[in-house]
Amino acid sequence: MANKSLFQSITSVIPRATTVNEAGGPAYKFEPKHALAQMAATGTFGNVFYASAQTQLDEMRKLIDQVDDNEFLAKLAVYSRERAYMKDMPAALLVVLSTRDTKLMHQVFDRVADNGRVLRTVFQMTRSGQFGRKGLSSSLQRAFQRWLNDASVGKLLSASIGNDPSLRDILRMARPTPKDDARRALFGWLTDKPVEKWAPATETDLPATVQSLIAYRGADTAEAQTLIAGDLQVRWDLLADAAKGPIVWKAIARQMGPQALRMNLNTLLRHDVFKNTASTGSGGKTDNVMIDYVASRIADADAITRSRQFPYQFLAAYLNASAEVPQKIKASLHNAAEIACGNVPELPGPIVIGLDTSGSMGCPVTGYRGRGGTTKMRCVDVAALFAAAILRRNPDSIVIPFDTQAYNVRIDPQDTILSLSERLAKYGGGGTDCSIPLAEANKRHSKRPLVGCVLVSDNESWITGGRAYGYGHRGSTGVMTEWQKFVTNARRHGVTDPKLVCIDIQPYGSSQAPERDDILNIGGFSDAVFNVISSFLENDASRFVREVESVEL
Repeated sequence: MANKSLFQSITSVIPRATTVNEAGGPAYKFEPKHALAQMAATGTFGNVFYASAQTQLDEMRKLIDQVDDNEFLAKLAVYSRERAYMKDMPAALLVVLSTRDTKLMHQVFDRVADNGRVLRTVFQMTRSGQFGRKGLSSSLQRAFQRWLNDASVGKLLSASIGNDPSLRDILRMARPTPKDDARRALFGWLTDKPVEKWAPATETDLPATVQSLIAYRGADTAEAQTLIAGDLQVRWDLLADAAKGPIVWKAIARQMGPQALRMNLNTLLRHDVFKNTASTGSGGKTDNVMIDYVASRIADADAITRSRQFPYQFLAAYLNASAEVPQKIKASLHNAAEIACGNVPELPGPIVIGLDTSGSMGCPVTGYRGRGGTTKMRCVDVAALFAAAILRRNPDSIVIPFDTQAYNVRIDPQDTILSLSERLAKYGGGGTDCSIPLAEANKRHSKRPLVGCVLVSDNESWITGGRAYGYGHRGSTGVMTEWQKFVTNARRHGVTDPKLVCIDIQPYGSSQAPERDDILNIGGFSDAVFNVISSFLENDASRFVREVESVEL
């Protein structure tokens, strides 16, 4: 007689797990292209819960060696910069391309190194020797020279902010030939060369913006600085070191864009931007005009739509804001988060949103980077914001926070995004069983016509390792066993094609569910993910790797 436990109908259609994840649980290993895409969309080369920065780098190089499609690497570099808004991963891919296909490297260089921060990262990674060379090849040198000669004055000045490496280091190694005397003088000034070595250029050839910046830094009084700063269109960082007091800082604040204001609220607070200055006779009273200005700029709907600000960045600003930051400005962060989530699509029906609140999700989303460099924004905060944003547009959906158990949470979908995410992030903290939300849906919501499930997690489920459906026994994961039951229930209620989406916010290279027609694994936490989910639930055949491959070079 056949072994009934071995040939049960529900388990016979479930694929066997193919690997063990970093936490020791059963998992499905990604194909190299998918694993690399996942890493490029989520990785930051920081120390995360289950991996060190060096481990991530080693894994990335191993995956790159397994991908012989250079065009895919070029598209992935562009995708991770332009759509996932990453900095370190696209820079690393660009350096790899410089050793594998210089034509493709030149083709995407300016799209990937779209600002000075990324340019310096490319330079630093090249000199590190981690990708096969320690200096600029002639081809890579030409790419840097082109960037330095074509960049606007403002872009070059912005690139000059920061050290190790500095823009001076790049200029001295790239050795661009100036295209005119204005650029020759600018390069000389940026590299601190004596004026006589700029010849035939002189100080009068310096761009007007640079001359004004020099005048600002040399001004004797705060009033003189304020007058100059009012007309000086440069990055605020270039003005900060020389600022002579609160009235100058108020002028600097008015030069900041919405993102800079959001990211530097505590800096503005320290420099008394939100207080009336002594010269007005108001002492320490609040400056309501400046408070109103900053609040309105942060929550400017047009600016949020145009910019690359994520909803989660407003939560990060809220978490990091000092208690003394005016309440009106904190309220503007709430409003801005609502606006930033306005492009979240309405899904084709109610879904289950599984929100991982386990211990590993308490890891900073960009990894541990040492004192002063580690964000207060945790993976669980990002996951909660995802859940809250989806629920906001799809109020009939069900949110199930989980670790090794499900948490019963009552949610008002009309609550603000930041309030919802703050509440959801408080649950859990234990081990990880990614099958829990599906099991809960199968038990308590089996009579509802749910069109699918979205799991927001680091995919490091391990608690099911010793259970009947654990790795090495029936050979599946708990997620796949419960997903099969979910599919059966959904079809009973007329949902012909239920879908499972696994959003991975840490790049570990495996998942709890294999890639197939009804399952999508996706990395990252940018706004673009919402549209990918919507398309997938609407039966669009596009996959995560195909999203990358759709990039036009």
